[in-house]
Amino acid sequence: MKVSFEWIKEYFDEELKLNDVCDKLTISGTKVENVESNKVEVKNIVTGLIEEIKPHPDAEKLVVCSVNIGESYVQIVTGAKNMKEGDIVPVALHGAILADGTKIKKGKLRGVESQGMMCSEEELGLCDHADGLMILKDVPIGENIVNVLDSGQEIVEFEITSNRPDCLGILGIAREIKAIYGFDLKNPKFDFKYSGCKDINDLLSVDVQNKDCRRYSARVIENLKICDSPKFIQDRLIASGIRPINNIVDLTNYVMLEIGQPMHAFDYNVVSNSKIIVGNTINGDKFITLDGIERELDDSIICIKDSEKVLALGGIIGGENSKVNDDTKRIILESANFKFDVIRRSSRKLNLRSESSLRFEKNIDDNLTLIALNRFCSLVEELSYGDVVNGTIDIINESYERVNIEVTPQYINKFLGTDISKDSIIKIFKNLDMEVKEDNELLIVTPPTFRRDIFIKEDLAEEIARIYGYDQIKEEDLKSVSQEIGKTKKQKFIDNILNTMISLGFSQSMSYSFYSPRSFDKMNLEKDNELRDAITIRNPLGEDYSVMRTTMVPSMIEALYRNISYSNSEACIFDIGKTYGRGKDGKILENNVLAMGMYGKNFDYFTIKGVIESLFEHIGITFMLEREGEVFYHPGKSARIVLGKNVLGKFGSIHPYVLRNYDAKVELFICEVYLDKIFNFYKSDKKYKQIPKYPSVTFDLNVVVDEDVLVQDIEKIIKSKSGNILESLNIFDIYRGSQVPEGKKSISYSIIFRDRSKTLNDKEINKLIEIILNALKLSLGAELRK
Repeated sequence: MKVSFEWIKEYFDEELKLNDVCDKLTISGTKVENVESNKVEVKNIVTGLIEEIKPHPDAEKLVVCSVNIGESYVQIVTGAKNMKEGDIVPVALHGAILADGTKIKKGKLRGVESQGMMCSEEELGLCDHADGLMILKDVPIGENIVNVLDSGQEIVEFEITSNRPDCLGILGIAREIKAIYGFDLKNPKFDFKYSGCKDINDLLSVDVQNKDCRRYSARVIENLKICDSPKFIQDRLIASGIRPINNIVDLTNYVMLEIGQPMHAFDYNVVSNSKIIVGNTINGDKFITLDGIERELDDSIICIKDSEKVLALGGIIGGENSKVNDDTKRIILESANFKFDVIRRSSRKLNLRSESSLRFEKNIDDNLTLIALNRFCSLVEELSYGDVVNGTIDIINESYERVNIEVTPQYINKFLGTDISKDSIIKIFKNLDMEVKEDNELLIVTPPTFRRDIFIKEDLAEEIARIYGYDQIKEEDLKSVSQEIGKTKKQKFIDNILNTMISLGFSQSMSYSFYSPRSFDKMNLEKDNELRDAITIRNPLGEDYSVMRTTMVPSMIEALYRNISYSNSEACIFDIGKTYGRGKDGKILENNVLAMGMYGKNFDYFTIKGVIESLFEHIGITFMLEREGEVFYHPGKSARIVLGKNVLGKFGSIHPYVLRNYDAKVELFICEVYLDKIFNFYKSDKKYKQIPKYPSVTFDLNVVVDEDVLVQDIEKIIKSKSGNILESLNIFDIYRGSQVPEGKKSISYSIIFRDRSKTLNDKEINKLIEIILNALKLSLGAELRK
């Protein structure tokens, strides 16, 4: 945000020194990005009067202008649209040098001679972007543009952080200076008198149908005199990169820069039935905005309309069809507030970021609507521009409630390592426009509504620190030094997991730690499922990124689906990230999770099961598998990884109903492994075993079971009955066909037994197999396949 330092100085009786103010503001958190003079650094550019505009004979989009530059005339060919005969514009003559160093030469455009170029504010270096020529008012013809525009003011450019939208206006910057220096602030004039006997409710009605409009305030001003703005207003607008247009439009921009609240003026006579409707546009609607561009709209965009047509895009830009012009005699003055995420999405969708949308995207205070109206009406009265009709329309759908924060001076001093007196702390709070009530040593502090970034006592301590001065806080040596240098054991463990997954043929992906709450619906989670208890982000990028994830499954499905959409026939990817939940005490828990996913004709349930077994074998942890009941997994192709009573992870095939919600037409296999739980059982020290002295015995076991019997149930019984002589257990075949009864399947295992203290004989092996078969038959109805 660029503003004139002379404008800032108007708010104080005390003398302000530019360098000192910039240093102190930067140290306190309101960073000064740059300070520059508004001196126009161009050569051979003069003011010129457009006396004639003719169509170009060979180009529809070009015109030929005859321009009077005082002592002579020049002919200029241009594609600009915003000028008319009688306008005065900057004219770059042959040999002129623009602000960016471009040298202008005369030449021919489509066969017609052009002896120079007419300039916009951008070519003069007054702003970063301009949509048309700079139109000058009440200036002599043939005058050097440097002499016309150079006011000698210093322009300060601020970098305003997203949590401080209150500083997107001059008044907000002035409040910061007041708090830093302790000066009295001279507030601008807000009082005015209604004139006439008319009532606004007799002239205007407002219907707010879209509740994304949090507040809509409006007044009517009549008997308008449309003219050019005073030079001081034009100079301040130009210094901030805004082109002066006429006195009414300029005042809306002036108040926006001063107060931080965008405003818009509609020509009353073009509003059908004297009714304003805040609603949504219709898919496919075409609308010409104030920049002269026709834009195609959809129904997600807030619009301001009447009973027949769209008048403006709420919070972004006005329309060409309702702008204030020389014939306007009565206006509807709008001052509204919209939900920041809705404006952000609409602005991106339209690829249109305006001064208004910039402020609404930062969630400005809804109480500014009336303050801005009062300031505008006060200026209208002061400058004798018109009469303010009695009354105000003010519709409130949503308003910020102030918070009370309890804190003690002792806490603040301990937190900051300072020794600031109670009186000094209270003074700083009051200089920041906070209300303070004392209850012995306890301070009950209520921040103003424009400081929505303050809601806990640590925020109050930060405010004290930045105003007191970070340079005033004494340095202290560290009282302790971390003994462990480098990565922690857990970080090394996670690195080990990452490297293992890569060695298993997986590619790493990364995803955001937040997603849309609609993901829970796509996962078919019940309303009371604990995974829906997600932490909501206070200031999200949008609804698609508004909650912290409680499971990584949706993120992995999205990653796999993205690969499918890119026509990849198969994919094996993993992601090591975090999920977030709440503990029993309400505290937020952060959990490290490994998610892996795969799809393709060569992959099935047993493929991902094998990957899990290889991973756990590498880190030296044994586990058992149990049935998994999550609704987003296939009930017959899923399992949970358990060790004792601890659930270490879950995996399986994604349920077909969930796949349908994601429009996925291939089977997806996904696993979540809870790394924090696994770390508790992980031992980084390797224990080496002696090479076995005694031989192993290999045995192939083929059993026939019912179709609904799970493999993990069979393996659980084999492992429990084999004891410590079971060395390995691997499935190598599942058969369904004519050689087994209908509704049955044959499962074949390769089993290796080894006793480290002796050689096993056939009698011992046969007895053990008999025990295993009896247990399988008793529990699962299994029969030995013959």
